[in-house]
Amino acid sequence: MPELTLEGVRATVPPGTTVLAALQNAGLSPLRHSLSGGARGALCGMGSCYECRAVVDGLTVRSCLTPVREGQDVWRLEVNCDG
Repeated sequence: MPELTLEGVRATVPPGTTVLAALQNAGLSPLRHSLSGGARGALCGMGSCYECRAVVDGLTVRSCLTPVREGQDVWRLEVNCDG
C-alpha cells in the first residue's frame, strides 16, 4: 500500500485511491478557501470543475484525477489563486 505525506502526516492508503479520497478520508476538508474566505472543495469528481485542486510534490493538480503514489507530498491550497 502506498505511503504518502498529507500535510506533514504520513498516511498509508489502498492502491488506486485518488489524492482527493486520501485527503477526505484523513479529514482534510475543505481543500482550499476563496479569497473571500469561503470553503471550497470537490464538486464534480471528474476533473471538470477544478475545485479539487491540491499541491502534490510542488505541482498544482486536480486531486480527483490524481492517483496516490509512494512518497507523494500532498498539501491543500490555502487561498484560491484563480489559476
